[in-house]
Amino acid sequence: MKIGITPINSARYIEDQVALVDFVQMVEELGYESVWTFEHVIVPNNYESVYPYNPSGKLGLKGAHSFVDPLFGLTFIAGATKKLRLGTGVNILPQVNPLYTAKFASSLDHLSNGRFMFGVGVGWLEEEFNAIGVPFENRGKRTDEYIDAMRAAWRGEMVEYRGEFVDWHDFQMLPTPVQAPRGVPGVPLIIGGTSPVAIRRLVARGDGWYVIHKDLEEFKTHMDSFRAECDRQGRDPSELEITAYWNHSREGTESVEEYRREGVSRLLVNADALRMGDKPADALERFAAEVLTAL
Repeated sequence: MKIGITPINSARYIEDQVALVDFVQMVEELGYESVWTFEHVIVPNNYESVYPYNPSGKLGLKGAHSFVDPLFGLTFIAGATKKLRLGTGVNILPQVNPLYTAKFASSLDHLSNGRFMFGVGVGWLEEEFNAIGVPFENRGKRTDEYIDAMRAAWRGEMVEYRGEFVDWHDFQMLPTPVQAPRGVPGVPLIIGGTSPVAIRRLVARGDGWYVIHKDLEEFKTHMDSFRAECDRQGRDPSELEITAYWNHSREGTESVEEYRREGVSRLLVNADALRMGDKPADALERFAAEVLTAL
């Protein structure tokens, strides 16, 4: 089982650039496989939109909290590490320009020598879309088209892609990404979300799945929906790498086998939620000694 750390772009990790370098190098040396980010540009002090992964409907993150852009943060981390994989969990694809985004993602994969995993979702915070000046409606349709268009650009061939929202033609995007998740140059696309629409998108277009859930029983329900959708679309579930959040302090190390049986390849832990020390570095060192070595 691969173990990753999330979120690496929030206040505890970015107060000091030197401290962030020391931290991610320690993560790599301890044997963790990856680090992950979250994305928001801003969080309004007041909003009516409902966050779907918390019963309160609100983020734990406040507008006054510090956090850096995921792609800039991961590029900084890439330069300080050698093998640590780099994931976004997840970037809000329909609120940004897809051509810039395709270029940013391919550049990061190229410069990191093929270590980037691009987690994407449709977003939920309408007030943030309004602040950016991007329509909230049709964000699902835009996400699907942006995914297809970015894949066309990443191949390094002459791009001819015309859709409802994208009209790209007569250019090439070079250098290509190092990775080739579908046999052609590209960045692995990790689809976030557990709604029926998100699962359909995952099976139709994804290379992996980023799952947030409240407990293991709910996760198994999501997996049932995922496998049923794979049957409907004729896709082998094993083709998709599954990344799931792991609440170790509540579920315990024994839950790893249950996640593995469900087809999970990677579990993500939040150092602040491990309850193994006041500082993230102390928690991850203890976790590595007591848990990571046993997996």
